[in-house]
Amino acid sequence: MRILAIESSCDETSAAVTEKGKVLSNIISSQHFHGKYGGVVPELASRAHLDVISDIVSDALDQSEYEIESLDAFAVTSEPGLIGSLIVGSSFAKGLSIKYDLPLIPVNHIEGHLYSGCLQDPKLDFPFITLVVSGGHTALFFVESYNDYEIMGLTKDDAAGEAFDKIAKLMGLTYPGGPLIDKLGKEGDPRKYDFPRSMIGSGDLNFSFSGLKTSVRYFIHNNFPDGIPEEELPHLCASIQEAIVDVLARKTINAAKRKNVKSIVIGGGVSANSRLRFKLTEEANKRRMKVIAPDMAYCMDNAAMIGFLAEKKIESGLKDKFRDLTYRVSSNALRAKR
Repeated sequence: MRILAIESSCDETSAAVTEKGKVLSNIISSQHFHGKYGGVVPELASRAHLDVISDIVSDALDQSEYEIESLDAFAVTSEPGLIGSLIVGSSFAKGLSIKYDLPLIPVNHIEGHLYSGCLQDPKLDFPFITLVVSGGHTALFFVESYNDYEIMGLTKDDAAGEAFDKIAKLMGLTYPGGPLIDKLGKEGDPRKYDFPRSMIGSGDLNFSFSGLKTSVRYFIHNNFPDGIPEEELPHLCASIQEAIVDVLARKTINAAKRKNVKSIVIGGGVSANSRLRFKLTEEANKRRMKVIAPDMAYCMDNAAMIGFLAEKKIESGLKDKFRDLTYRVSSNALRAKR
């Protein structure tokens, strides 16, 4: 099964060719211009997708060394995401499906991250726990197969990536702020300042990061009214990052213990955070668990994970279902259980 996949849920335009679980190409075009606006501007994002999607698809085919006529199916992200961005990718994929008379598999973007560990490590066995953590989502899953998973925990307010970016803005850092906090935090003392670990002892597996944002706002206002001294910025970044990572690691380990599994996957943009990778791996090793963290190209929004999961869906025997192009894209996030 050879699939051309397209991902355009937010501000990355990506196309990939996958075959038999292997990635033959994975082209990603990021929209860096959003930085000057302090966040992704939906209308500008969709226009940027329109400008590059044809070239990105051509580049993915060229890198794979296959012609489009040799494909078996197409796949595309259908939800969740920015509606305008999703429409660009989905409409382009529907056009290809009609022109070449091939099935089109709509894929949930979060499910793509959910199974990115299987793409990273083909030997990964079910069941496992996945922490999907990004700018828009923070969720824990118990994954039993490619067709069966359970949501164990969700964020009650801000996602972890959103908290990183909003707090970075409070400190005067540019967007996206998460990678800058990670970079500066490596030079700081993560225990110098004590920030709240919201819901860390709640007894459930849900998350909340809005309180941390408020705490940082008042801390900066009360302690650095004239601006954060340059020498304190690394310590502040390290301490804030530690507060977020402590909660993510604790809840993820607790989820694995509850389900008695030994494998943990992290996916989504924040899975690139170096402190999260270190802390979660350290805590997992103490309990003889293993952590699968995807390569950086698979942390960000990418079409390779969409193509990989689309192949698994076709293998489930539902190929005829993917001739129906009447589906609609959706901004809806996560359902309670599947």
